[in-house]
Amino acid sequence: MKDSNPENLARKVTAADVAKLAGVSRWTVSRALTDGASIAPESRERVIQAARELGYRPNLLARSLSQKRSNMVALVVDEMQNPYMLRILEMTMSQLQQKGLMSLVLNISRESDFASALTRADQFQADGVLFLGTVLPDRLIHMVENMGHIPLIVMYRDSDVDDVQIVATDGFSGTRQLTALLQQQGCQRFAYMSGPGSVSTRLGRKEGFADALNSQQQAHAVYLQASHFSRQQGYDVTCRYLDGTLADQYVDALVCENDILAIGAIDALREKGLEGQIAITGFDDLDLAASPSYQLTTCSQPDAALIDEAIKRLLSPDQEQRRIQMPPQLIIRSSHILTQQAN
Repeated sequence: MKDSNPENLARKVTAADVAKLAGVSRWTVSRALTDGASIAPESRERVIQAARELGYRPNLLARSLSQKRSNMVALVVDEMQNPYMLRILEMTMSQLQQKGLMSLVLNISRESDFASALTRADQFQADGVLFLGTVLPDRLIHMVENMGHIPLIVMYRDSDVDDVQIVATDGFSGTRQLTALLQQQGCQRFAYMSGPGSVSTRLGRKEGFADALNSQQQAHAVYLQASHFSRQQGYDVTCRYLDGTLADQYVDALVCENDILAIGAIDALREKGLEGQIAITGFDDLDLAASPSYQLTTCSQPDAALIDEAIKRLLSPDQEQRRIQMPPQLIIRSSHILTQQAN
């Protein structure tokens, strides 16, 4: 029967309380509540019954510290304006949870946040770091190395940094396919809109765009730069280009580094009455990309497979293959089709 004394109810139930009620040692309680531990079935049943009666929940933090594992993975992110990041976060946290791992999300939106974010991961004794950000500074690499060689895996971007594993989509081939699709329909004047630049990591998409142009001797292109991956930036950058360029010199194709920039660009064209005069493509295949308002031609990334591979590498970090790139899927809709002639 449960204790009805309010003072006793307010006190947190401990393993010692369970051991006393079940008539076993604390060591037996620990084994009974550990998956896969060897213990007599009758002893396990007594402990489980006592724990259920007392409302006992094991202290996972204390257990993980005793096992020298926290079962916690740090997810380092930036560019939170990009809705694709939110999708990746949700999927990653879900897969970690299914494997009995906890997520520690560290937002490094400002450069000054790097040190405090990684210090926090160290304080929580994270078992590994999944990097989902744009910029991978040397200081972050050095801090991870000083945290006891915790595995660091860069997802969705490539990097030449030593001792860092890469799990990414082949952005080069994906964007090359998108650019070739525009070439096949007769586009001659191209622009590329990229997001925040980084010397430490790369998507490979701009390089795929340039390679497709070079293959057709279309070396000249307009390069536009957005400071963040956001719809507003896609809109603003496109408006500045249109306002600063003579109408008869507009490009007829705009390859955007991701979907949210492309969606902002389409909004800008629509507002200025130019929808259908410039073909547009994206990358990521956001839910909004399939909306009748956008029908965005894009590339879909194998998110589930990428996340699964990254977690496997965290749990077994000694991988001979440092870099793995998975192919994207070309998603053809209608935003790449020119439906109006420029004035």
